[in-house]
This record gives sequence, structure tokens and C-alpha cells, in this order.
Amino acid sequence: MPYSGPASAYGIIGRTMSAYFRMVNDNGGINGRTVEFISYDDGYNPSRAVEQARRLVEADEVLAIFAPFGTASNAAIQRYMNNRHVPQLFAISGASRWADPVHFPWTIGWLPSYRTEARIYADYVLTHHPGARIGILYQNDDFGRDYLAGLKEVLQDRYAQMVVASLPYEISEPTIDSQIVAIKAAAPDIFINVATPKFAAQAIRKLAELDWHPVHIMTNVSVSVGSVLKLAGLDNAKGVLSAGYQMDVTDPQWDSYPGMQHFRALMAKYYPDADRSESGPLVAFNMSSALVEVLRRCGDDLTRERIMQVATNLDIEGAAYIPGIRVKTSPTDFRPIEHLQMMRFTGEKWEWFGPLMNGHSDQITLSPD
Repeated sequence: MPYSGPASAYGIIGRTMSAYFRMVNDNGGINGRTVEFISYDDGYNPSRAVEQARRLVEADEVLAIFAPFGTASNAAIQRYMNNRHVPQLFAISGASRWADPVHFPWTIGWLPSYRTEARIYADYVLTHHPGARIGILYQNDDFGRDYLAGLKEVLQDRYAQMVVASLPYEISEPTIDSQIVAIKAAAPDIFINVATPKFAAQAIRKLAELDWHPVHIMTNVSVSVGSVLKLAGLDNAKGVLSAGYQMDVTDPQWDSYPGMQHFRALMAKYYPDADRSESGPLVAFNMSSALVEVLRRCGDDLTRERIMQVATNLDIEGAAYIPGIRVKTSPTDFRPIEHLQMMRFTGEKWEWFGPLMNGHSDQITLSPD
């Protein structure tokens, strides 16, 4: 988990998971067992991720590695985990490589695939802005490249004509200001922001400084009001589009839902200092709730093999996901979440619009009623 480094904003996920399992243990554990939750800092650095994974497996002798964070870090440990037959369970990354049960049966992701999300954005552009010019900022790794692949799959021959600027950034760069200036110079009507929180916030601020107002579509990994939009300026972020599946912690419409009530009770007792506008804690809550269900279903057969068997045969509601979202897997489908819904930031909260959509298949499909 990146408690330091360029993606340290996500460290709140690991801290919330620690709080969650303290709550679980205080309430009797799972099937009479207490959970020992160990989390180390990898600094969003793949080589450190390998070191920490080996430490967890070989020194701590963990049963599984749960919610390892980031595309590059998960890719760095994937072969090791599979060679050791240790579950790499619910990777926090939407890269398509986590859905490969034939070659990597011990690895399963969690997030909707980045290609799925990008396909939905491309479909939105073709439907509402078919003649638009597009500028893209993307992270120069598998995370960013998966988004580009998803856009190309939908835009096809139109990609080269519609995309007038596509610039990468490295996570080691201090800012992406120069990329934004260059993209603006190409005069796109639509700006697609494929950046992690630090750089996504910089992009939003830079657009405001330049007094540039394209249709702004931003990746779901950076939709946190607390760690991204507040830093960028809520007024600057007004009108930004994204797609999501998790309830918005800043939106009171969800307060009556049992899952959100459970989440708020957890945070009040076990992590009271957390920023209530951060979406990361709810990510942790949803994922930890699913892990508890997996472990509960394992019963007394708490083996690595049984964990993977249960994790790849799920059909459950997420603890605090928007209505209609289910967590579904099978031995041949390692994609737990496949639907998203478009949303727009109002300056205060995310406002949902349109139907649930699945961009995983060859055709963008609407969720059945």
C-alpha cells in the first residue's frame, strides 16, 4: 500500500482496512478466528512492492495478500504470487491482466477494468459529441495504456482523426503543467484526464488557470472529493464527468442505506480522524466487507485453495455500492465489478445520470431493468 510516494493519497485505504479489521475482531472475528491484518508501505514503487510481498509471504507467512495497490506494483508481484500459490486477492487496479485465470489463477482484481471505463467514455463522446476533437493526458504505464486501448476499441478508425493530442506523464514528474499547456494548444473540445490523484488535481487547477473549459472527463480512480477535488478547488472541478459504482460519501441521499450507516459507524469509532469527504475509506470498507464474506464462506476449510475457490464464485451486493451494482465472479470470469454509471460533479457532490453500463463486451450494453 502506498503510504508514501506519489500515490500516498491512497494510503487512507490501508489505514481504513486496519480499522475495519479491528472492528471485526472486537465483534468476535470470523468463524471464531481473529484477523491479523499486516500492511507495509511500498511507496508506489514496484521493486519495493516485490520486497514487501516476499516479506509478507516468507517471513510473516500470510494466508493471502489482500488489496495490493496499483497496476505496476501488482504486475511486479503477480508471477511471484502465482508461483508460490498465494492468493493475490482483489488487486486495487483495473488493468485487464488480473482477469487471466488460465495463466494467473491466483490473481484476481477488484475494480472495473480500465478498458471497460474507457470504452464507456468513448461511447459517451460518440453519442453526445460525435465530431469532437479529443486531448488525452495519461500515465505512462499499463494504467494509462489500458485506457488508450479502451478508447481505441470504440473509436476505431476515428481515433486518429478525433484525438488531436495524447501526452503521457511519468509518476516521478513534479507537475504535468507542460503537458496541459501542450494539449490545450491542440485545441481539443474534450479533455480526457487519465491521472492518479496528485496529477488529476494538478490538471483541474491548470485548466482553471488557463481559463480553458473543455468537456472534462476524468478517470474514476481520482474522483475523491477530499483528496482530489478539494485540492483542485471545488469550483474548478464543477462539471467534471466520470463514471462510478460506489456511493458518494459526500452525498446525503445515501445516508439511509444500511451499508452507509455501517460505514459511518465504523469511521466514528475506529477512524474518527479521517477526512469525511475522502472516498478511499469507503473503497476500503466495501473491499473489506467482501473479504470477510469470502472468509466466512470458507468455514473451517481456511486454505489458500479454498479462498480462491470462494473468491471466484461470488454473486453478492456490495456493502455501499449504488443500486444495481453486484460483485460477481466465476472460475472463468475474474472481473468482480463490470458496471458503471456516468456522473457529473456539481461543485459539491457527484450527480448520477444515465443507465448502468457495461463496456466489457464487444458492444457497450445497458444493464437490464
